[in-house]
Amino acid sequence: MSESDERMPEFDDLRDEPFDPEVLSSEVAFEGVVWNVRDDRVRYGDGEIRRQYVAHTGAVAILALDDDGRVLLIQQYRHPIRHRDWELPAGLLDVAGEEPVMAAQRELAEEADLVATHWEPLVSSWTTPGGNDEEIHIFLATGISAADSAHAREDEEADIRVEWVPLDAAVRAVLEGRMRNGILSIGVLAAAQRLRDRG
Repeated sequence: MSESDERMPEFDDLRDEPFDPEVLSSEVAFEGVVWNVRDDRVRYGDGEIRRQYVAHTGAVAILALDDDGRVLLIQQYRHPIRHRDWELPAGLLDVAGEEPVMAAQRELAEEADLVATHWEPLVSSWTTPGGNDEEIHIFLATGISAADSAHAREDEEADIRVEWVPLDAAVRAVLEGRMRNGILSIGVLAAAQRLRDRG
């Protein structure tokens, strides 16, 4: 075992820390079709700061892994980056009262016409904490099979490309900079580590 592989017990409890400064005002600066932009004034230290950010519903993503160790990737057009990037199936937490795992199951069926028999939390992440409050929950789904029916898709989702890719090939594509979607990157790297941990 290399030195870099050894556990460092003094860092086993390393974690983000909640912090709740006084919010002096919070207004909707822009009301969008999907998300709003908020404009907050916050008391911070001896002064005051002003921050604008996207108020996000939160989201889920699915790392679907088949019995051959392949991960399900989808490719679709994303207008802000002018790319058809490779992604994990994902969607918004926009149904009132829906648990994240239920949203993940719904999204896998809607985006890929698939269901899974086993679901487990893989990793959660704040996607861009300097610009939005989105938290995404990524689930590992196994025991994959076709859904009973196919979903109708429109707009960018109408021409989604679906591929089953060996997990190690997806990891290489991420590390070599050929696939740059952040959620995909986190998901495939976390899944590879989870499988290594299980031996």
